[in-house]
Amino acid sequence: MDKANGRYVALGGRLAGVPEVITLGVRPNFLDYTEEERELITGSRIVLYPSDNYAEFLATMGKAIFPSLETCLYADDKIKQTTLFNMLGIPHLRTRVYYHLHHGEILKEWDYPFIAKLPRASAQGRGVFRIENEDQLERYLSLTHIAYIQEYVPHERDLRVVLINYQVLLAYWRERNADTFKTNVFQGGMIRFGNIPTKALTLAREAARKCHFNDVGLDLIRDDRKWYVLEANMKYGRKALRMKGLNLKEILRQKLLSHELLSTAG
Repeated sequence: MDKANGRYVALGGRLAGVPEVITLGVRPNFLDYTEEERELITGSRIVLYPSDNYAEFLATMGKAIFPSLETCLYADDKIKQTTLFNMLGIPHLRTRVYYHLHHGEILKEWDYPFIAKLPRASAQGRGVFRIENEDQLERYLSLTHIAYIQEYVPHERDLRVVLINYQVLLAYWRERNADTFKTNVFQGGMIRFGNIPTKALTLAREAARKCHFNDVGLDLIRDDRKWYVLEANMKYGRKALRMKGLNLKEILRQKLLSHELLSTAG
């Protein structure tokens, strides 16, 4: 915020409209910014919501960013998230990735039904398929060269936990309706509050800290034995927050003004 007249500089729009923040937008080419805007970015010690477009470059320049570099880099990439969860020992449903030349191995290793997902840049429940036969598998494989195959756990609901700086802001159930196996709210899932298991919240906090995800919505699911982290959502929906009377932008603003938001910036 050095050259921003006492205001913070942000690229992504999460804090757009906050008076203490200058939001410049995320532009594909750095030289698309005006000379003044480029000076704001390069002259600031801290840059907020840099997105994956600029997070690596700013970190290389030694600038503090929020959210963390990891939060930016693992967004929208289920393959990287799965590898990270497995390497860190975070409970995660059995998942395997198959590149194009190895698609023939899928049915050697999996029985129907199983879940197939588009591994990158899919959100809001899109790009998730329950595969029950070979025709469905072929249709899925026609959409992606990289197959992301995951164990299917029959369930009526899963759990979304929203965390900022590794602290739970809100947790809620997402219940599926009778027309789909998906619980995502954008796909017709219903939001339910209350009776959130302590073990699930503990796992969410531990997973967020291990992964250095400091602004995230984690999705968790439980089978008969234990809780698992399904995936991390950095562009999580706000409907449940609004239902509970929580204004995310104002919450982030207050954390920014108290310097709590930046306590994990780096």
